[in-house]
Parts: sequence; structure tokens; C-alpha cells
Amino acid sequence: MISANLSAIFYLISGVLFILALRGLSSPETSRQGNFFGILGMIIAVTVTFLSVGNFSTGFVYVLIFILVGGSIGALIAYRIPMTAMPELVAGFHSLVGLAAVFVAISAFLNPEAFNLGMPGNIKLGSLIEMSIGAAVGAITFSGSVIAFLKLQGIMSGSPITFKGQHPLNAIILTSIIALIYLLCSTQSSNLFWILLAVSFLIGFLLIIPIGGADMPVVISMLNSYSGWAAAGIGFTLENTALIITGALVGSSGAILSYIMCKGMNRSFFNVILGGFGATEENSSSSSKEQRPVKSGNADDAAFLMKNASSVIIVPGYGMAVAQAQHALREMVDTLKKNDIKVSYAIHPVAGRMPGHMNVLLAEANVPYDEVFELEEINNDFANADVAFVIGANDVTNPVAKTDPQSPIYGMPVLDVEKCKSVLFVKRSLSPGYAGIDNDLFYKENTLMLFADAKKMTEDITKNL
Repeated sequence: MISANLSAIFYLISGVLFILALRGLSSPETSRQGNFFGILGMIIAVTVTFLSVGNFSTGFVYVLIFILVGGSIGALIAYRIPMTAMPELVAGFHSLVGLAAVFVAISAFLNPEAFNLGMPGNIKLGSLIEMSIGAAVGAITFSGSVIAFLKLQGIMSGSPITFKGQHPLNAIILTSIIALIYLLCSTQSSNLFWILLAVSFLIGFLLIIPIGGADMPVVISMLNSYSGWAAAGIGFTLENTALIITGALVGSSGAILSYIMCKGMNRSFFNVILGGFGATEENSSSSSKEQRPVKSGNADDAAFLMKNASSVIIVPGYGMAVAQAQHALREMVDTLKKNDIKVSYAIHPVAGRMPGHMNVLLAEANVPYDEVFELEEINNDFANADVAFVIGANDVTNPVAKTDPQSPIYGMPVLDVEKCKSVLFVKRSLSPGYAGIDNDLFYKENTLMLFADAKKMTEDITKNL
């Protein structure tokens, strides 16, 4: 059994390590060090919590069993998960954080004596407020993350699901949650507690279903923030310093990331929170656009254009992740460099289906960090580049975002690839992107479509080079 003072000291150390982890993860060069700090901080926090179990003789065994079972399942999933499924994994883990907060709140409400919160029907007011907020946010996180997982996995349509009166209904439900928390704190009625949980689960579903597929990266970062605040709320209930610190760090960093992603999408942060963006109907003319003629080519054509270029900009997207083409792409780029061709990578803030998705894939292929540029840094360079090689990126290159006010992605900053002298677009077909809309870039005079698997096409181009 570890003393309370010693626990507080170790929790403080773990909190400092978590802050250092976030600092390290802010840059690709220091991300490995940041991961190490985060792992070390979590090991300390879990160990201290483990050694702080009150009834050591019986509680020790139960906690040990659950740590081993949960840790083993998490390690197995993390080891086996492919990079293409990482967004779904993140959404799934967010849902578990929210559900854990709900279970802790239920335990504390039903058996407050075990948590030193008072007696059933006479729980400390402050603890009841913290418990209610943590439970509500946790329930919203769980149900919202489940919808995000289903959309990302393709089990549920990625298109926005809307109905008349959706926003007023959401506003009424959110207001009722506040009212229920107030009434619960006044009466401590168990019926109100269960109603609060049910309503919170419901609003989680309703907030996420109207969000379109192209906006999923913002949803992921937003749910990340929710999971942190749920953990922090329950941390106050448990009087666990590490949980409060960790939850606050995750909640605040997730909120900041959501704001950055919204800025990158040109979306309103408050619309994201209320689940009201990305819900415009698809342009009805998209089906007719697919009948427009396109120019298609092969690996030999692409190699010829690249070999005669002085500068090439690579634009990766989710299609690269699906094909696991990052290593083949790196090999192709190395071949171009041997021919004294300048190569750089252009990353859109929401390329892929989670924040930083493309950066992680390129880092996996050991792409030098100084060759990778964000949208704001490289967008002006397209006009002076000879070739843009778009490998699996769709919505983030669609010029319609700048020209069609009726488009679901209108107003979203996109990569200006159409300004290049030549655009090589690797894609299996003319099917629309995750946002469900046609890409005008397919039909530009300077675009050559390369219909193939991204990895196979890239390997063939390298052979021709």
C-alpha cells in the first residue's frame, strides 16, 4: 500500500511526463521521444493506482486481472491493426474511454460509500455535479464514437444523415441534459440519473450522424477532446490527480486540434460541436459530370512526364493508405532524385481520415521531414511545378470547393494541383471521394488519369523511370 503523499508525488511526475509527451508529439523530429515520455508517464500512473488499492488482499487480485486482460487485448489490437484502419481504431478507443467514464459514474452513484462520496441519496453536491457531467460527456463520447467508427468502417454510409427539425431537436436535448443535471443534484433521484444517461447516449448519435465523410478528421479530433473531458470529470469524482491531469491535457489538446482542423476545413468550430456541418446535399449534377471525357494514361506516360520535369509535387491521400503504397512511393521519389528532379510532398490538414494520417504513413516510409509541407507552405508552389502526382487524394484536391457554393465542401481550402503544368492522378476509377461528390480535377485538360492500384502503378512508374 502506497501513502497518499507518495501517490501525489508520482502522479505529479506522470503529469509532467504527459506534458512533455504532448510537447514531443508536436514535431515529427521529436515524436518518438514524446511517445516514450507518454508511455513512461502512463506506466507510473497505472502502477501507482494499482498500489493504491484500498482493500489490498482482495482488490489487488481483481485489479491485476483487469490490467492484464485489458492490456493484453489493447496490445494485441495495436500489434495487428493495419495503418489503413487506424482512424477506426482511434474512434473505437475513444468510445471505450467514454464508456469507462459512464461505468465509473454508475458505480459511484450506486455505491458512493466506496468512493467516500457520502451515502445513497445523500451524495456530496460537488461530487454529484462532477459525476453527472462526467457521465453525460462520457455517454456522448461513446455513442458519437460508435457512429464515427461505423462511418469510417463503411458499415454506415459516410454521407450526412439529416432530417427536418434536427438542429432544434439537438438544442432541446442539450438543454434537457443541463436541466436533468440540475434536478438530479437537487433530488438525487436514481430515475433521473438513468434518464440523464439515456438522453446523453441519444444526443451523441444525433450530433455525429449529420456530419459528412469528408469531415471525419475533425470528428476524430473532436471526440478525442470529449473523451478527455469525460475522464477529467470522473477524475474529480475519484479524487484521482493523474486522471484529472491526463483528462484535462487530452481534452484541451483535442479542442485545440479540432480548432486547427476546422480552420483547415474553413468550418465553424461551434457548428462542429453542434453537429451541424458537412450536411449540405450533394450537387445533383455530379452524376452527369462522370460522363465527361477524361484523358487516361499508363505508367510509361507518367514516367515520361516525370523524367522530363524539373520539379514534382507528391499529393498523398487515403488511397495511398488503402494500397499501402508509401514505401513504393518513397522508392519512386528516390529514383526521381537520382535524375536531379526536385521532389516535395504536399499534405492537406485533413488528408486521410484522421489528423496526421498522411504524415504517419510517410514517416513509416522514412520520408525526410524537410520534404513534407503543409497546405499553406506549398500551395503557391503548384503554379511553378511541372508535375503534380496525386496518389489517392480526392476531396482535398477538388477545385469545386472554390467554385460551387452548393457543394458540401465549398469554402474548404484545397491543394491547387490544377495549376501545375501536368497532373497525374492515380485512382482505381472515377468514383467520388469520401465526401460523395465528383472531382472536377479529373476532367481538366492538364490531368492524366492513371487507373490502377496505387502501389502497383507507383512500382510500374519506378521501373519505367
